[in-house]
Amino acid sequence: MPDYQMTIDGETVRGLFQEDAGLAKLLERVLNQVLEAQVGAQLRAERYERTEERQGYRNGLRPRQLTTRVGRLTLRVPQVREGQSHPSSSPATNEVSKPSCSRSWRWWSMASPRAKSPPSPRSCVGRASPSRPSRRCAPGSTHWLPRGTSVPWASRTSPSSWPTRIAIGINAAGYREILGIQLGDSESEGSWSTFFGWLKRRGLAGVDLVVSDAHTGLVAAVQRHFQGCTWQRCQTHLASDVLEAVPKSLRQELHEHLRILFEAPDMATARLLLEQLLQIYTSRVPMANATLEAGFDDATAVLALPELYRRRLRTSNGMERLNEEVRRRERIIRIFPNRESAIRLLGAVLMERHEQWTMGHRYFEMASYWQWRHEQHQRDAALGTASVHTAQGRPVAA
Repeated sequence: MPDYQMTIDGETVRGLFQEDAGLAKLLERVLNQVLEAQVGAQLRAERYERTEERQGYRNGLRPRQLTTRVGRLTLRVPQVREGQSHPSSSPATNEVSKPSCSRSWRWWSMASPRAKSPPSPRSCVGRASPSRPSRRCAPGSTHWLPRGTSVPWASRTSPSSWPTRIAIGINAAGYREILGIQLGDSESEGSWSTFFGWLKRRGLAGVDLVVSDAHTGLVAAVQRHFQGCTWQRCQTHLASDVLEAVPKSLRQELHEHLRILFEAPDMATARLLLEQLLQIYTSRVPMANATLEAGFDDATAVLALPELYRRRLRTSNGMERLNEEVRRRERIIRIFPNRESAIRLLGAVLMERHEQWTMGHRYFEMASYWQWRHEQHQRDAALGTASVHTAQGRPVAA
């Protein structure tokens, strides 16, 4: 193992105290020096050193991007002649080696032995057994799976026939997280209650807002497990339900009215727009009017929040995009031999997305939210009522 002697300049050290990117710059500098030390140990010669023990020659540097929890780093990976790339697969010089493929490809290849892309020659040594990807991926991919959940899985049954419940959340710092995943045999209140109960035992608490469609079992489970929180009905789903009861000739016109309604700046304006819309279409599409009027209060609950947070929390579109990514990966496999193989794939996809969210850009800047919450507490205290919010809550989309 090579000896690592690090040299850090004063500018990098000062950056640790002056900007958030200082830690990323320090880590980048350290890792590049580690890679340089590794290639020196591999070749048994430092730069420009003449020795009889030399095992090869350097051949420049290749930049590689590495995403970490402190930011995106640019590594200068040393190359050696005769087609060999550093870091080598030697155990003595591989403790800090950069993967030869992206994390996205790596999880995909781990989750499925039938991955379409061929593996890099440097990523495998020898012949891997068919069960090796499953053994490697199993510990991490079940991280969000409720323990003790027993759901029968018919042999060679398509996973599309089995409901998959996924919950995502926004934590107190404004970053999105994957909260959990569960495979079940129904969309009943009992199934959702089991899922929510597991999330709460796992540490989920202080939920302020739940965003979802209007599935009866889901809504009942939310009201049972997250008492006092606000339920926001997805405006996209409500609009779809309303437009289904409208002739095609009127759908574009009514869709524009609904868009203006849902973009209202406050509740008073939204109610005024609702009354005008109902008057226009009372005799033309009574069923659509009834659907809209029944779902109006739940679909506009987000208007109580500061304007900064309304657009992203008024629909479950973020959840739908995640579902599409899961389905895209699942369609390649098509048929899973058992329940565990499906969990490995779905778990790998969710682990990848969870890391992207927690290491990427902040989803919300929460300063305005916490200020609004503080004002709500003060108002409730002045009125002598108990606030339905908690100090460290997280809005959740399920």
